[in-house]
Amino acid sequence: MDIQWYPGHMAKAKRLLSAQLSKVDLVVELCDARLPQSSRNPALDELIRHKRRVLLLCKADLAEPAKTQRWLAYFRRQGLECMAYDKSPQKTKQARALIELAAKDVLERNQRRGIQKTLRAMVVGVPNVGKSTFINRLYGGSIARTGDRPGVTKSNQWVKVSPYLEVLDTPGMLWPKLNDQRAATRLAYIGTIKDAVYDQYELCACLLADLMAVMPEQTIERYKIKDPSAQGYALLDEVCRGRGFLMRGGVCDLDRACAVILDEFREGKVGKLTLEDPPQTGEEAHDGKTL
Repeated sequence: MDIQWYPGHMAKAKRLLSAQLSKVDLVVELCDARLPQSSRNPALDELIRHKRRVLLLCKADLAEPAKTQRWLAYFRRQGLECMAYDKSPQKTKQARALIELAAKDVLERNQRRGIQKTLRAMVVGVPNVGKSTFINRLYGGSIARTGDRPGVTKSNQWVKVSPYLEVLDTPGMLWPKLNDQRAATRLAYIGTIKDAVYDQYELCACLLADLMAVMPEQTIERYKIKDPSAQGYALLDEVCRGRGFLMRGGVCDLDRACAVILDEFREGKVGKLTLEDPPQTGEEAHDGKTL
């Protein structure tokens, strides 16, 4: 299965993002705490590497806490200001404080000069990582358009979240060629890649195999699997029979099974899971893997 997704609005968004960089004081980069390295766009990293940056590991409530702490330690060793983030009011307050701290020198310089200038931050990340949701939390209401699928935000949008902080919501961006197909598969697991561009049966068979490898008891119990040795599509059939996803004549309803498997995994109903470990010193960024 070869997964590729780079629609035209992403190329346009990259150009617009580049044009806006000179207008912002810092960049808030969001990645998914379940996939902290593979959900960071290397093309974005190249664009924003000279700007002040805060990294938020989003959806931390769906990831393994111990592994999240290891990832935070790893990123801090790289010199990044970072924190684990979920949608709670407490975490939103902490994220706001971290943004202000990262731009402390800008705020102090403006105060010394008597300048009443709003701090400007750009929010970036891959599709469906939670950028618009984060901005809505900062704002305290629904101002940025959100959705549970990638590609909802397709243009830049400035939002004033407080008298002194303005943020730019940007479209989710992938990179033109997904060479690491293991990473691409994981990105599809968490909903970063549009469902229509890959074979859902194959993806769900891969996901089930991965879940059986790292959390077999929870997976067997959740999907009422009677034959844990089943592999590939046979494992999907096990889920259909166990959960009653059957059509007339006892035919397995694979479409329904796949929809449920993906939705339940993305919502954390199978259990907290982090899909990759931090790289060891000297390893390439995408070599740290759990599954």
